[in-house]
Formats: sequence, C-alpha cells, structure tokens
Amino acid sequence: MTRRKTTYVSYSDIKRKRRKRILCVSIFMAAVVIGAGLFLLIRNISRVVSETSADGQLLASESENIAADNVLTVSMDLIQTDLIDLSATDTSFADEWISFSKREDRIKVRGIYITGPMAGSAGMENLIDLIDHTELNTVVIDVKNDEGNITYQMDLQTAQDMGACINYISDMEGLMAELKEHNIYTIARIVCFKDPYLAEHNPQLALKKADGSNLTDAYGLTWVNPYKEEVWEYLTDVALAAADMGFDEIQYDYVRFPIGNEAETADYGVDIQSYPREHAIMNFLDYATERLHEKGIPVTADVFGTIIGSAVDVEQVGQDYVGLGGTVDVLCPMIYPSHYGNGVFGFDVPDAYPYETVYAALMASKNELAGITEDDRAVVRPWLQAFTATWISGHISYGGDEIRKQIQAVYDAGYEEWILWNASNRYTDEGLEKAE
Repeated sequence: MTRRKTTYVSYSDIKRKRRKRILCVSIFMAAVVIGAGLFLLIRNISRVVSETSADGQLLASESENIAADNVLTVSMDLIQTDLIDLSATDTSFADEWISFSKREDRIKVRGIYITGPMAGSAGMENLIDLIDHTELNTVVIDVKNDEGNITYQMDLQTAQDMGACINYISDMEGLMAELKEHNIYTIARIVCFKDPYLAEHNPQLALKKADGSNLTDAYGLTWVNPYKEEVWEYLTDVALAAADMGFDEIQYDYVRFPIGNEAETADYGVDIQSYPREHAIMNFLDYATERLHEKGIPVTADVFGTIIGSAVDVEQVGQDYVGLGGTVDVLCPMIYPSHYGNGVFGFDVPDAYPYETVYAALMASKNELAGITEDDRAVVRPWLQAFTATWISGHISYGGDEIRKQIQAVYDAGYEEWILWNASNRYTDEGLEKAE
C-alpha cells in the first residue's frame, strides 16, 4: 500500500525551526544593539575631535567620555544577556545524547514482566532469587498499569489529586534499593492512552465516539486522546517521577490508538488526513524522549509485531516501525507467535512454530530498519511468549523448550536482548541458562 502524502510537520522539525527562529531574532537584536552603540560612540568621538584645541588638549567633558563608555558597556551587557536567554530557552540541547545502542555500559537486557501487586508481595523475593540464579538480569515493573493506576504513592500531585495512586507497592524505595543490591536493571512500564483516571478527571482529554460518549475498550476502560499535548505532559511527568525513584529506563506501552469500528469514527479533534495517527505517536515519543534524555534516561516503546511491513496496521494503530526506530532508544515488538493469524510467515498456526515465527518476525524487523543509520537506529528488544495461548485453535503448550527456541531465534536473527511476558508472572528456570 502506498503511504498517503501529507503536509505534516514533525515535532523535531518544529524544534529545529524554533531554535533557528530564536537564533535569528537574537542575532538581529545583537546587531541592532551593536549598531546603536557604534553610532553613539562615533558621535561622541566626533564631538570630542571637534572640541579638541590646537595643542591637542581635549576639551570634551569627562562626563561625555563616561557616557560613551557606558553606551558600550550597556550594549555588551544586552548582547550577553540575550545569548544567555537564548540558551535558557532550549537547555535540552546543551548536552548531546550519546546513542543508546553505542553505550559501552549498556545492559543487554534479558528480563521478565512484573505487575504492581506481584512487585509489592512476598512473591517478589522468589522472582529476585530466580534472576540471581539464571541468565535473567532485568525486571519490567508496572508503574502505570492498564487501568490507569499508579502502583505506588508517587510524588506527583496530578496523580495524587486524581486518586490514581494505589498502594500495590508499599515501599517502592525499599524495593528499588533491593533490586540495585542484586544488580538488577529496572524498567518502568507506563501504559499510555488507555487511562480511565485521566479521562474521568479531565473530560476534555477523553477520546469521544461519534455520538459524544467516551470511547472504551472491550473491558470498559476509557481511552484518552493521543493528539492532546496535555496527555503527553502527564505521561512524561509520570515517567520523570519514576526516573527520580531510581528506574533505569522508561517503557511506554499502549503507545498507540485504539482499534475497532468506534475508534475509526471517533472524534480526535484534528484532520487525520493531514495529521495521521502515526505522526501523533511519534510526536509524543519525541517530546517525552527529549525531556527524559535530559535526565539521562533511555526510552522504550512497545509496539505490535504485526506493524512490521504492514501499512494497514500502521495507519490503524499509529505505530510506524521505521519512524519509531529513529525516534526512541529501544523498540520492543510484541512478536508472540500466538498473535499472528493462520498462514502468516507461511505457517498454518504460527503459535505452533515458536522458533520459526520469532525468527521470521525479527528478520522482517531487520529489513525494515536497514535504512536507518546505526547511530540513529533503536535497539530492538522483542517481547517473547511465556504463556500458553489456550484460545488458539491448534496451539501448543509453552514451557521451557518453547521459551528457549524463541530466545535462540532472537540470537540467530542477530539481536541480543529479550523480555518474557506472562501476565500472571509465573516464571520458572525452565528454558533459561544458569547464571555464570
């Protein structure tokens, strides 16, 4: 399918134009100040010359000389102040962000997903022990979950005022300290645009169906409008608060548009033809990434595996794999074999081919991102299936062998990182290598 052409201007382009505009205005102002200073200086020099006696003694008053000096001093102060103000308007560009993929100290993630309730329970000790004794080295913990709950008492007034903070993790500081003691890399999972709390307390941000009612998913959970910059700000503030708590990385999930007939006819408040969904998602992630980079925090985006090579899926959910591959630090495609329909990659039931399906998906990923230079290309860290998809006709049980096959497919495709997903957090050492 041919992508439609639009007049859209990206957030990055807007930033560049804004900086250029500020710089031009500053140069113009500096030129005006310098010109005025030179004019007054020349005028005073002319006056001094005209009032000089034949024997070379200056007849100009001391006050006139002081006045001329003051003109230059004020002019230079204005120039210096203007340059300082220019710097202050765009401090995010003061320090160059080092490409995450090139960092020598970057952790090669091998992780598991953990819910807030599990992270705050005694069962967390068993998972830490599992990590200590296997190749695992990372936890992805819900900070803002699918229901819009913040899973601990976050120091963020907006979330507190909405009542979004649930005390699933009663001692987040203690948990973070323990994870650091065990040298475990920590990633904060933040669900984005599915957020009943934000929609209820800010009705103007709720995504509306064609009839004016709130748009909800199959579970009755309300979505907020991904085009609203107020939503971007809240999601970024949550991420910054998680970074302050000690998380090493931010992972945005549900960073997409809802799907279905109602979503197609929803009122987004913009002309989607000129401002497509995928551009809104990239703009949000560009905005959030810029602010988080100021704290040295890398940003990850979870994406559907099915968007790789599919223009139709890109337009529906707003996740452009190539575009995001040049926007965030890490892409986490959900390439669970159970998520692919019958016949995809030539397999009658992809769920029954864990190695082959993951390998095919990642090779497609490689092809898609090949046009992005290595320094600008996101790290690819796929989600792998650690559950049995009983709802799939022809499914197979997923145990240690199936998990290991998927991990091997990651390596064989030329990638190094992966995360296991099990919504119930039931993980064992089956299929995992022992710690060295």
